[in-house]
Amino acid sequence: MVWGVLEEMRIRSLGVIDDAVVELSPGFTAVTGETGAGKTMVVTSLGLLLGGRADPALVRIGAASAVVEGRISVPPGAPAAVRAEEAGAELDEGVLLVSRTVSAEGRSRAHLGGRSVPVGLLAELADELVAVHGQTDQQGLLKPARQRGALDRYAGEAVSVPLAAYGEAYRRLRAVTAELDEITTRARERAQEADLLRFGLEEVEAVAPLPGEDAELAAEAERLGHAEALASAAALAHAALAGSPEDPESVDATTLVAGAGRALEAVRSHDPALAALADRMGEISILLADVATELAGYADDLDADPLRLAAVEERRAALTQLIRKYGDGEGTAAVLAWAEERAARLGELDNDDDRIEELTAERDRLRDELSALAQRLTDARTEAADRFAAAVTAELASLAMPHARVSFSLAQTEDPEGVEVGGRRVAYGPSGADEVELLLAPHPGAPPRPIAKGASGGELSRVMLAVEVVFAGVDPVPTYLFDEVDAGVGGKAAVEIGRRLAKLARTAQVVVVTHLPQVAAFADRQLLVEKTNDGSVTRSGVTVLEGEERVRELSRMLAGQEDSETARAHAEELLAAARADG
Repeated sequence: MVWGVLEEMRIRSLGVIDDAVVELSPGFTAVTGETGAGKTMVVTSLGLLLGGRADPALVRIGAASAVVEGRISVPPGAPAAVRAEEAGAELDEGVLLVSRTVSAEGRSRAHLGGRSVPVGLLAELADELVAVHGQTDQQGLLKPARQRGALDRYAGEAVSVPLAAYGEAYRRLRAVTAELDEITTRARERAQEADLLRFGLEEVEAVAPLPGEDAELAAEAERLGHAEALASAAALAHAALAGSPEDPESVDATTLVAGAGRALEAVRSHDPALAALADRMGEISILLADVATELAGYADDLDADPLRLAAVEERRAALTQLIRKYGDGEGTAAVLAWAEERAARLGELDNDDDRIEELTAERDRLRDELSALAQRLTDARTEAADRFAAAVTAELASLAMPHARVSFSLAQTEDPEGVEVGGRRVAYGPSGADEVELLLAPHPGAPPRPIAKGASGGELSRVMLAVEVVFAGVDPVPTYLFDEVDAGVGGKAAVEIGRRLAKLARTAQVVVVTHLPQVAAFADRQLLVEKTNDGSVTRSGVTVLEGEERVRELSRMLAGQEDSETARAHAEELLAAARADG
């Protein structure tokens, strides 16, 4: 069931396209046009909508920016709809609006369902919505890593589950091996580091600083250094408040305030306002008495001991040295924090032998685990390779390659330091120990050869299409976009490709940029990308072809002449054959 359809794209100021609306059908849409008319801009536009790299060179000369907007029907509950709604996008009656803007300066902005989103989110949705295949993808299929990825995708959970566990164990093994190498190869440096840490910790332990001790000692040194001045000031203040025993005639503040209080107490009953003042005067008298008492005690307790001052300054000097060396001038708390951290580090360094033993045991365990998982991957890939090759071979028979045979070669490279697979020690990597290569025997008697060496351009196009058709049966996506998948193909093979794409369009949306009339004739809808030139500016537009216009375009594609009677007859014959086949 198709659960996502690209309904329409609008392209503005992108390459040679000034302003064009691309209307797409749910089935098979063919995009045609003369060379250089901008057909590839359709593919490029969709790539931008799906989070592709934004190249400012794509912006039409003279324009400030290029804009691509798309309408994709996505039923509620579909994976793409759920992910879009999680990002805050809104669906308009099952339609998801996507837009991408690229400025001439290279800035790029993306919007999804009316909400500004990171471009990376569009790339996430791409995996759920559209499979894009261009000529570069055909070349990508030549790479062994891509071939292994295709096989793994076809195998499904039989490979994906052990591959996930393998990947986790592989990353952990790399981390363990790196730490083990670091410990063993840097043993001398680590020993020197341990000696320095031990010396510093011994210095801190010898002084034994306390949290906040530096601030407390600074305050005490300030007090002891000015003990005589403090004592004299306290005595004078006490005499002013409480009087001096040596001068019985002196007048002190306590006596004066007490007299004022008695005067007010005598008449307080006559006026509440004066009574309130009398109460406050009483409070002042009590406060003066308390302060006078504390001043007397302060003067008695003040100790101008020069020996204690010397001891305090000596302790402060020791603490200052520690703070400068280990506390970054931040006080004894920073020194103690340094000591705690370095003690933990010293413990690690002193326990190198134990750590080496632990890491060695974990490394051996992980290698055994990787061996078991690599064997599972090899077994699953071997089983899937036979089924995948048989399915692709069957598809090639429908693409005018009836005698072609596809197979997979799974091999490993011996490595005494590797993991054990099939009773041998073999090299391994992040995806296992298997070297996967897709082989093609194009006709009977021909030995299977890697497709990178044994496939022509047309054969490679058909192999890629066959692989995608097989994927459509086991891991479908809503929309397939092929950019000149028929490159290097002609004649009967082109007809078979058109027929196979039409069959694929029964269960998915298919958009094909093509130059072959045999392929375009099988499309449910044909779009013409046409360029115009007013003498100074070249523009391209997109038109839906129907009836006579479609016959004329197919005639041009067949013979280069829209009005050739022979070409028109052939075009009508192609359309009739395609309809009959459908």
